[in-house]
Amino acid sequence: MRALLTQFARFGVVGGVGFLIDLGIFNLLIATVLHPDRLHEGPVIAKAVSTSVAIGANWVGNRFWTFREHRGRRVVREGVEFGIVSVGGMGIGLLCLWVSRYLLGFESVLADNVAANVVGLGLGTAFRFALYRSWVFAPRRGERLTEAERDAAAARAADAGGSGSEGSGAAGSAVRPAGLAPDGGVEAVAAVDDGSLRDR
Repeated sequence: MRALLTQFARFGVVGGVGFLIDLGIFNLLIATVLHPDRLHEGPVIAKAVSTSVAIGANWVGNRFWTFREHRGRRVVREGVEFGIVSVGGMGIGLLCLWVSRYLLGFESVLADNVAANVVGLGLGTAFRFALYRSWVFAPRRGERLTEAERDAAAARAADAGGSGSEGSGAAGSAVRPAGLAPDGGVEAVAAVDDGSLRDR
């Protein structure tokens, strides 16, 4: 539980940084090159750009900090999966806004902010964290093993194999007389005992 809470706290910090990046770039763009007076679709384009940059920043933060123990080696696939989940979380926020405005009839600025930035943000955050943890950065996916973990597993396997072969070699040399075939086993020991009795 403690590890889960730590992971969620890191996820929240990364999300907060991404939110600030999104907000900052959006306002910078609509105040300059994408001002509505210059370009009618400016705010929409600005939001698409700012959200894309924020998603990229969130991916880096979550990959190298929040879920660093479970990051995969297939970077492109992991990035695509992260993007899919991020867009899904954004869709949840837009859906909440749409329901509030067009189904429930709440059209004030306060209602829009509550729907999009409180309810939608909360549900979207829970959705993203759950899928990042269980799919994008899932610890049980085989390719999620880091190079260090692979090396450690290989070393353990080598140690186990080496100790087993050494043990069997030692046992074989203890019961096998010189010059006899190695498949003599217990019968080879009995043969040696019989021979020693005849000599006496």
